[in-house]
Amino acid sequence: MDIIPVFIESASHKTFCGALDYPGWCRNGRDEDTALQTLLAYAPRYAAVLQADDLLFPPVQSLSQLVVAERVPGNATTDFGAPDAVLASDQQAVSEEEAERFQTILRACWHKLEQVARAAEGRELRKGPRGGGRDLTRILGHVVESNRAYLASLAYKVQHAGQQDPLAELHAIQQADQDAIENAVRNGLPHSGPRGGRIWTLRFFVRRVAWHVLDHAWEIEDRVQ
Repeated sequence: MDIIPVFIESASHKTFCGALDYPGWCRNGRDEDTALQTLLAYAPRYAAVLQADDLLFPPVQSLSQLVVAERVPGNATTDFGAPDAVLASDQQAVSEEEAERFQTILRACWHKLEQVARAAEGRELRKGPRGGGRDLTRILGHVVESNRAYLASLAYKVQHAGQQDPLAELHAIQQADQDAIENAVRNGLPHSGPRGGRIWTLRFFVRRVAWHVLDHAWEIEDRVQ
């Protein structure tokens, strides 16, 4: 069976576990064991995302296949519910071949979000146990706006598309992702932003975007009535 290297990012209340070679396949739990169990449980859903775009994903049937390659401390953002720690492997340079693979995986993640968004149009999303939860339009708007901030952390400036259609906004921002990755590989990244802000590595950017897009795609899928 294939061995899948994973990382563990642990904070006070939440732990994230994600596959190093498969951006977007990343889940959390209250501790390392539950995060690993949740990641394994989501393997079929992640496989379906890649296979829909004719991408290969190995059979994953056992926890023994998930081998921890890196452990890093989390922070307040981790506890809030987003992977935020930079891994040692995130610092590695990205070849053109890897960049193309990243672009392909990100396209598959965006396609999944678009697919579930179209299926959910005109349908109500279940509320949380306390009546909370964004509606479809707000979820898509949140993903687009967050991704715009992610692009700024890659030193790539993108203008508001000005589209009234949320799905058209999705198309515009995912194209910006593709362009930003090409720009980073071709021209490199600065050490800091214009005001000294943190610049993400390309690997971290891809990990964060893929996780965020799929996290909300699966949220919509699970909440649609």
